[in-house]
Amino acid sequence: MSKTYLPAIDAIERKWHLIDADGKVLGRLAVQIADILRGKKKVIYTNHIDCGDFVIVTNAAKIVLTGKKLDQKTYFTYSGYPGGAKFKPYSVLMQEAPEKALFAAVKGMLPKNKLADKQLKRLKVFRDANHDHGAQLAAAK
Repeated sequence: MSKTYLPAIDAIERKWHLIDADGKVLGRLAVQIADILRGKKKVIYTNHIDCGDFVIVTNAAKIVLTGKKLDQKTYFTYSGYPGGAKFKPYSVLMQEAPEKALFAAVKGMLPKNKLADKQLKRLKVFRDANHDHGAQLAAAK
């Protein structure tokens, strides 16, 4: 009988991935980012161990929504107080904070547990091509 392989937490090697979101569809891009954050493409992937990589996303303002989603889809937040529900159409959200739209899409595709918070901390989203992670440019290739 063979034992199941479990990677040591110290042995997990985290890489940096640089993704250009120019012209990409929001949902399809969010799936790719969620897979990288969870580490699903790695050989050592185990669903209860955080073995994912870092992701830098640039040009979030140039993300595309297909169909009529730009007009019909809404971003929902709730403060927890009565009457604290806020609805914002994606046409407004994509102009004001496109990085928030991508972040919410990726968050929705991660599991709802304690690992998701750790994985989301490794996601860096920027509105345009400029970002403050210059040291990772060489590592992202």
